Amino acid sequence: MTEFAFELALCAHLEQSREQPIAGTDALVARQLGGSVADPGGRILDVVCVEPGPEFDDRAAITSEEIPDAAIESAVGPGRTRYWKRAFDCHPDRARRAVDRACEIGFFERERRNGREFVRQVARYPDWYDRIVGIENKPDLGRPGDLEAQLRTDVSLALVDTVVLATESYVTRAHLHRIPDEVGVWRVHRPDSGSTTAEIELEVVREPTPLPTDEPGIEPLAFEPGHAAIEPVTATAKARARRRLAERAYGKGWRTYDFPACEACTPTDANGATLPYCEWRDRLVDANSECGPSCPGYDSGPASDVELEAERDRRTAWRRNPAGKRRRQSGLDRFG
Repeated sequence: MTEFAFELALCAHLEQSREQPIAGTDALVARQLGGSVADPGGRILDVVCVEPGPEFDDRAAITSEEIPDAAIESAVGPGRTRYWKRAFDCHPDRARRAVDRACEIGFFERERRNGREFVRQVARYPDWYDRIVGIENKPDLGRPGDLEAQLRTDVSLALVDTVVLATESYVTRAHLHRIPDEVGVWRVHRPDSGSTTAEIELEVVREPTPLPTDEPGIEPLAFEPGHAAIEPVTATAKARARRRLAERAYGKGWRTYDFPACEACTPTDANGATLPYCEWRDRLVDANSECGPSCPGYDSGPASDVELEAERDRRTAWRRNPAGKRRRQSGLDRFG
């Protein structure tokens, strides 16, 4: 199984499963999200599970989209309107983008008075997420790549509450010795390696140890023999990064794949999730990297019409078209 197919199958399972190791939480599952603070983009988390917090329903009612971090951190509140330029402590261009996007998705509403633009939040930003689990996918431990360095970064930084390694390989004691003790290990079993619809099973080889997310962390920037460049990260910076990670997961989800314009690729059902299955390759495929005229099995045809957002809305607590919190008040909707 390719890493791409492995990742999609795991996401589909985690989204729907109510059994251990993630049980009964209605966790939001997302994939390929930034997991760095000091070096944005320096660490990409394969899969992220965000467990809902006490005010999740309030968050779901505002917008289906990711809320800009600058808009959340601004001095714009749900009370009276404020002149937008005085509400941000960042570059004006970033503030302008945040205002426009926040208004577009329904987190801000605005009005114009005496030639000036004023904004307010439609609702207080809620305490909507709880535990965040980061999962590193490595189907074949015989080809570990930078696995050890990646997991040491996750543990040292402690941006997520727990870190897990997911693999199809038989996990030996030698494998466990090469990764940090804090990292949990799941072995993924597929009942029939030739089936795309079979239910996978997760065997917990080692439970993860909770990480100190509310304390300062250390982010390794580069590993060299006998030396590592590091950057201290404050607890405040980590808290902001966790919020950005949760928001990104909420807005993005894990269904970020395409269906190729090829007759050989048909939608297949895996635990209720619709995935791109190629009959010629006899497996799930990544349309962006594997499909096209250069593929020997390519047979030009219309791409499958699959409503992935509707599927996410149906299977999870995320809401595709929430009613929103915007007030219908004279003057608030005239400014486009």
